[in-house]
Amino acid sequence: MAKLTTNYMGLELKNPIIIGASNLTTKAENAKKLEEAGAGALVYKSLFEEELELDALKLSQELDEYNERHAEMINLFPSVEHAGPDEYISDLEEVVKAVNIPVFASINAIKKTIWVEYGKKIAETGVAGIELNLYHVPTDMESTATEVEDQQIEIVKALKSNLNIPIAVKISPYYSNVLNFIQKLDEAGADAIVMFNRLFQPEINIETETNEYPDNLSNSDDKKLAIRFAALSYGNIKAQIIATNGIHYGTDAIKVILAGADAVQIVSTVYNSGFAAIKNMVKDLESWMNRKEYNTIDEFKGKLSRKKSKDPYAYRRAQYIDILLNSEEIFKFNPQR
Repeated sequence: MAKLTTNYMGLELKNPIIIGASNLTTKAENAKKLEEAGAGALVYKSLFEEELELDALKLSQELDEYNERHAEMINLFPSVEHAGPDEYISDLEEVVKAVNIPVFASINAIKKTIWVEYGKKIAETGVAGIELNLYHVPTDMESTATEVEDQQIEIVKALKSNLNIPIAVKISPYYSNVLNFIQKLDEAGADAIVMFNRLFQPEINIETETNEYPDNLSNSDDKKLAIRFAALSYGNIKAQIIATNGIHYGTDAIKVILAGADAVQIVSTVYNSGFAAIKNMVKDLESWMNRKEYNTIDEFKGKLSRKKSKDPYAYRRAQYIDILLNSEEIFKFNPQR
């Protein structure tokens, strides 16, 4: 009988299916349903740096109203020294208490100055760890790739040196050399690398000539990027590898684990198919393992990584060249279409 347990940042999960950061995980009632459906762990929705900055700005404006009053009037704001997104902390704590599976917090950071303090507050809720979501969109021509990467590495180092819980880092694929950046994160002490962020992209309506923001749900083909870089990273870093973006079915989970992932994160498939998507994914994974006579996840994890693959050109440019050389056979033109 297949055993689906896996280790994630020092914790044993009953299976490698993790619900990614989203509104699915914000309420205790939903968290319980996700657990009952078979999820191995949850990542609570992200706390964004902009939320903290807006909260601080609002607080500053409120305090300015009292500049001319007696200093003791500061008692109107008894928690001014530690003001912040209290609702987020409170809701997170409720979810942690509501379920028996690990809950991880998610923070979406740009600068390190603000995150050590709030990282400590989040750690006090009883979360199993923190997922640092490095979502940076360059908006100027002056910032260099090195400056952006160094700033992000400093955030990881600051959190690692000030917190005593595991830190996972969720990244986008948009680095000059994403493998080099993954290596830097590993050296900075990241306990896991989550591949990859699904960034919200703007759309334009040409009739109304306005910006639109359509839904951002993934499809199964989106997992291919995670397959490539999980396979290239496996065996080369100490940090664990978590695949996300495009994991919709049990077969998707199997593929990224074969490439080298320790676990997967899912969101879109639950939005599309409800809680049943989790049950089906667990069932398909278990069925495949039994059919292939794998007793544990570790027995096939990384089997098709670059390190273990029998194909020396797997995941390299040679694949692309081979496809182009055989494009007439692969992409046959049908004039009737």
